[in-house]
Amino acid sequence: MESSPMNRLSPDSLHQIFSSLPLRQIMICRSVCKFFNQLLTSQCFTEIISSRPPLNLLALRPPHHHHAANAHPYIHVYDPDEDQWFRFNLDFLPFRSPQPVASSSGLIYLWGDSVNSADSSKSLVACNPLTRQFKVLPQLGSAWSRHGSVLVDSANRVMVLTELAALYFSGRVVANQWLKFSSNLPSKPRSPVLMSCSVFALCDVGSPWRSQWKLFSCRLTNLTVTHTNWTCLERHEWGDIFDIIKRPRLLRGEGDSKLLMIGGLKSTFSLNPACSTILILRLDLESLEWEEAGRMPLDMYRGFQESSKFKVFGGGDRVYFSAKRMGKLAMWDLWGGWRWVDGVSGYGDGLCRGFVFEAKLTLMQ
Repeated sequence: MESSPMNRLSPDSLHQIFSSLPLRQIMICRSVCKFFNQLLTSQCFTEIISSRPPLNLLALRPPHHHHAANAHPYIHVYDPDEDQWFRFNLDFLPFRSPQPVASSSGLIYLWGDSVNSADSSKSLVACNPLTRQFKVLPQLGSAWSRHGSVLVDSANRVMVLTELAALYFSGRVVANQWLKFSSNLPSKPRSPVLMSCSVFALCDVGSPWRSQWKLFSCRLTNLTVTHTNWTCLERHEWGDIFDIIKRPRLLRGEGDSKLLMIGGLKSTFSLNPACSTILILRLDLESLEWEEAGRMPLDMYRGFQESSKFKVFGGGDRVYFSAKRMGKLAMWDLWGGWRWVDGVSGYGDGLCRGFVFEAKLTLMQ
């Protein structure tokens, strides 16, 4: 590389040349040699391309049997546009057993054990694996990592939500502190989503014998000193929308005005009915009207029908499904329909979970 004509070009000229490449090609060039890696990870180059559209990827959470300390931690990522799997190394983090749980605006949020700590306390960390930068959020007790759901919105406001309490961090309300509130929910929140300055969650208000799901929401502006003001969203026009879905889950829809609800489509209204397929419903948060967004093809659903448990994850215009002993993912694409995703490795029972990762080469503040 020392005798290469490229060395005769100034760094500014090289930055302009490489900035004309798509982000995906820039990431490939970074792995060619040490010179390219230093050039394309410099602060000057990162600032030039910081306004580029992100890569819309799927990041998988590590399987449970990988919770032990790993000398070379990484996150398994899928690129649906290229139909390729690859890894982002997390070895730049000074933490043991990092457990990614959420992502927003190019940052991945994860729980990590401090290398120097003898106890079991965990820290919530925000990092960008593309720029290999990170910051540690204010300390939390270990119980929050075991029982709390980590929610992040497009403004990188963070909430850790449980049935009894919620922690909220924006970095602006109170400098470098978490605000704590009573959740004030009727039951454990299911698949909560933070978007459009609101939190949405499903709660089971039924009996031990029969589930009855309701949709609750809370505006971030309604956070008070003692509790969160949750509202049950109900409309007469919705009819039996929650009665036809078995074990519903929520995901963020496309943009900030759509909410997805996914679950099995009940074949009858009996106590424990079988399902005929998996249904994706979409709620317009402005008009509060539901519509059907997708329905899993019957030949694809047969694999899930034989499994006792499956997971739903993703969001935006793509939703992913995994099931025990499946060995692959099912994917719904708003624009491309349904297809299988092969190549999932490291998950012995085939059951995996994940989240959308909008990869960007942006510097952390």
